[in-house]
Amino acid sequence: MSDIAHDKGLPATFLKDFHNEESVRQMTYNRLGRTDMVVSALSYGASALGSVFRNTDDTEGLKVVEYVIKNGVNYIDVAPWYGHGKAEQVLGRALQTIPRSSYFISTKVGRYLPEIDKMFDFGAERTIRSVDESLARLGLEKVDLVQVHDIEFADNIDIIINETLPALQKVKDSGKARYIGITGYPLNILKEVLERSSIQVDTVLSYCRACMHDNSLLDFLPFFQKNGTGVINASPVSMGLLTERGAPDWHPASDDVKRSCAEAAVYCRQMGTDLSRVALSYSLDLPLPTTLFSSASLINAKKNLDAIFMPLTDTERKTKEEIMKRYMRPLKNENWEGVEEDEYWAVMRGDKTTATKLG
Repeated sequence: MSDIAHDKGLPATFLKDFHNEESVRQMTYNRLGRTDMVVSALSYGASALGSVFRNTDDTEGLKVVEYVIKNGVNYIDVAPWYGHGKAEQVLGRALQTIPRSSYFISTKVGRYLPEIDKMFDFGAERTIRSVDESLARLGLEKVDLVQVHDIEFADNIDIIINETLPALQKVKDSGKARYIGITGYPLNILKEVLERSSIQVDTVLSYCRACMHDNSLLDFLPFFQKNGTGVINASPVSMGLLTERGAPDWHPASDDVKRSCAEAAVYCRQMGTDLSRVALSYSLDLPLPTTLFSSASLINAKKNLDAIFMPLTDTERKTKEEIMKRYMRPLKNENWEGVEEDEYWAVMRGDKTTATKLG
């Protein structure tokens, strides 16, 4: 069965007395690989609830979760790393008033604390304990999907294959999770794990690799689809690169990529358009089951959903085409693979005292 199974009808997660039916009918839903999850094309990443990007109002965050689910989003992604437990706690509070059958939810294992020497732990014991901690914070008995977080930071990929994934199989066998996934920035390492693992890996999550300046995820889609692996796309605005505000100081992209994205933002401003909206539209047009956005702002959450409910105007479409021609395609999918891992291991060896993104 194809990953992409467009259906303008009502998904199994629809509840007449809870959802805004008109919004749900406007949303597109796609099957996530071999799983039984038919997920919204636009899904919600709860990292913002952990004040990852800015200080946030938890009360507003609760309203955001309710709003997006009532209006058609039925897949939620979270992790203990986001706010070091805070995102899961806030999300758990929000889910108390939301019917469990109205959403699919995933969390992660492997990445935890801000201290460099305590940041990652892919060991079997910690993996199993992490799932129990996440379930307690979320107030749930099980999650639909549990993913290994940023596998490229493991000491050796064999640890993921021989320890982490078998531990997650035990979690799955216990009934605390239904499916197993992996996440990471380098695409080759996701493919390698799928090829080598004796444990069935149902999904992969990739970020910043299906956006305007780098769509190299598309090159791997035939493999993932043939393998029955569901593909989750994250960060269509590339961790702030494709926004009016621009990249944060810690962003690992090269100066060339940052400059091109900044010039694209200026061009959008001149054309009276919003780069973030154009960038999200670009990712949503790609043949992917679901794309995550994250926000703890109700206004911004509504703007993101408008990418589904309000198609681009002629001016916005022309702006997107011109941005791709002038600023994005010339980059030839330039990426920052290895930059963050090198930084991490340099700090671990004591070669540096500061890190760009890692803290």
